[in-house]
Amino acid sequence: MGIKIPIETSARHIHLAEQDFKILFGEDAEMTSKKELSQPGQFLTGERVSVIGPKGCFEHMAILGPYRKESQVEISVTDARKLGIPSVIRQSGDLEGSPGCILKGPKGSIELPRGVIVAKRHIHMTPSDAIRLHVKDNDSVFVLTKSYERALIYADVVVRVHKNYRLAMHVDTDESNAFANDTEPFGVIIRLLEDMDSYDINQWMDDILNGIHR
Repeated sequence: MGIKIPIETSARHIHLAEQDFKILFGEDAEMTSKKELSQPGQFLTGERVSVIGPKGCFEHMAILGPYRKESQVEISVTDARKLGIPSVIRQSGDLEGSPGCILKGPKGSIELPRGVIVAKRHIHMTPSDAIRLHVKDNDSVFVLTKSYERALIYADVVVRVHKNYRLAMHVDTDESNAFANDTEPFGVIIRLLEDMDSYDINQWMDDILNGIHR
C-alpha cells in the first residue's frame, strides 16, 4: 500500500534570531503565537516586518516561531526578482554565501548580511515514515502529484527525517501554482531510476538528449 504525502504551500516568511527580534520590536517584546502550524512546535506569530531589497520590498511579511539560531528569510524565485536579489536555492539553515536584505520593524531596522534563500523543496517525515517509504535523511526523491489535468513530477525533493516531524511535503508558491489541486493536494514517491542514491538529474537529461535511455 502506497503512502499519500500531503503537499503544503509555504508562502514567503521569516525566521528570526532572538537578538534580531528584539531590535525590530523592542527589547521587552516577545513573540506572540497566532496560529499553530502543521509541524509540531512551529507557529505563526502576530508580528510582521518589511523585507527590503535593492529593487523592491514586501511589507507585513509573516514571522514564524520559535526563535532560530540565525535569521532566515524564505521566498520564491518570483519574490527574489521583485526584491532584486539573486535566487539562491538552499536547504533551511544552509546560509553560507546567500544574499542579504534589510528588515524593518516598528522599533528598528537590521541589515542582514546573508540569510535570504529559496527553500529547496522537501518532505518532513518521522523515522517510521522513512522506513515505510524506504528512504533516509537527506535522500533526494521524485514525487508525483495528484492534480486535475496538471499533474507533474517534482525532482530533487529532499527527505528530512526527525522524530518530531509530521509527514508533509513543502513547496513554495511558485511550485504550488504549477499544479492544480486545491481540495486534496498530495503526492507519492516514485522510482524512476534504479540507483536513487546517486542519480544526477542533469546527467540524466544529457543522456536522454544523446540517445542513452536508462
